[in-house]
Amino acid sequence: MNTVQNIISDQKIYFNTQKTKDLSSRLMHLKALKSEIISKEQAIYDALKLDFKKSEFESFISEFGIVISQLNLVIKNLTNWVKPESVKSSILTFPSRDYIYKDPYGSILIIAPWNYPFLLALEPLIMAVAAGNTVVLKPSELTKNTSQLITDIVEKVFPKEYVASIQGGVETSTELLQQKWDYIFFTGSVSVGKIVAQAAAKNLTPVTLELGGKSPCIIDDSADLKLTARRIVWGKFLNGGQTCIAPDYLIIKFNIKTVFIEALKAEITSVYGENPMNSPDFPRIINTKNTIRLANMLKNVNVVFGGEVDEETCYVSPTLIDEPALDSEVMSEEIFGPILPILTYNSDEDIERIINHYDKPLSLYVFSNEKCFVEAILNKFSFGGGVINDVLIHFGNHRLPFGGVGNSGMGAYHGKLGFDTFSHKKAIIKRGNWIDPPIRYAPYKEKLGLLKKMFKYFS
Repeated sequence: MNTVQNIISDQKIYFNTQKTKDLSSRLMHLKALKSEIISKEQAIYDALKLDFKKSEFESFISEFGIVISQLNLVIKNLTNWVKPESVKSSILTFPSRDYIYKDPYGSILIIAPWNYPFLLALEPLIMAVAAGNTVVLKPSELTKNTSQLITDIVEKVFPKEYVASIQGGVETSTELLQQKWDYIFFTGSVSVGKIVAQAAAKNLTPVTLELGGKSPCIIDDSADLKLTARRIVWGKFLNGGQTCIAPDYLIIKFNIKTVFIEALKAEITSVYGENPMNSPDFPRIINTKNTIRLANMLKNVNVVFGGEVDEETCYVSPTLIDEPALDSEVMSEEIFGPILPILTYNSDEDIERIINHYDKPLSLYVFSNEKCFVEAILNKFSFGGGVINDVLIHFGNHRLPFGGVGNSGMGAYHGKLGFDTFSHKKAIIKRGNWIDPPIRYAPYKEKLGLLKKMFKYFS
């Protein structure tokens, strides 16, 4: 069995052969990857059900379908993406033609999370390959069925010296981070993200960190409460609440809180039934450890709906909590489960006080029909991305960058932006020889005035 060091060494040798830069080879492998994934569609659904008890509909909309759409996008557009980009030249470099070349970084490490184990492993892998890199993928050890299937797919499509999937726990991740990479792409928690950043800094390795945080959802009294409840229940409890961009807590105008809580209760019951444990559409928590973590958040708070926990089956019911303290356990960290705290505000200052109590979030949502209110929120707070009058859906547009800011991450990807993430933009000037303006050459006497004019008007 190849060691980590051997795989990395073989990949560096393979990259130096220039084979990963060949456009036809990239497209051939991406098409083969698409074919293999499509042939394993049912197996992917089965693996996600074993890991999460996730329905096929949810597996398609949140994982399989997005991966196939990204492959289609890349296969259709890669020929244009890889072309050098012509940019306007400067009078200061006349005569010249100026370009941006798209170079692969080289050896890429991708560390994938467990919450969307298929999507968040395959999407960055697709873009790294599209950009011409070699890849080592580390799928999550917590989703054993899905991670094994990912490994099987990768091994069927790629030789190990091109793309390798290496499974294992914390020890494996630690060993991988000790190696020298040309780029690291990590999706996961803030705490582990800091470890990844420290490891990358030792070799000045560029890194993308897709993290999380406490994403607020603000609701004013102009919102359509029934529609708002429907959309929030969908986004919050998708994947059992284990979504990095799920609304982490609500900030609702005080005068509509009681009515809105009833709307939320009605929608949860409508979607998942009187006992969500029996619903085929409500997933489970990833493992017992995280189930216990969520159960501890329910202590010493005012649960107004739900609150049921079954550690044996990793079940936590859709739960609403009324007015928890900002320093309570449920408000002290990203929840990452089907628990929704509800806070109230009476003034813009209340909203500011609550949101600024926490680090910059990955997402922010506003439900309102008041344009001025919405624009004030968007301009006041720093966050990765967001939606007005809905949740999560900004992830679904490949033309929008997806990423955090500050504690919620650095860097962004999606669609062509994903290709750009794994490409170094190399500046190239092709200088003409038919004329050689003498102004830059000594002697400089009486040239400074003309030079200043050139800089002022033509740069």
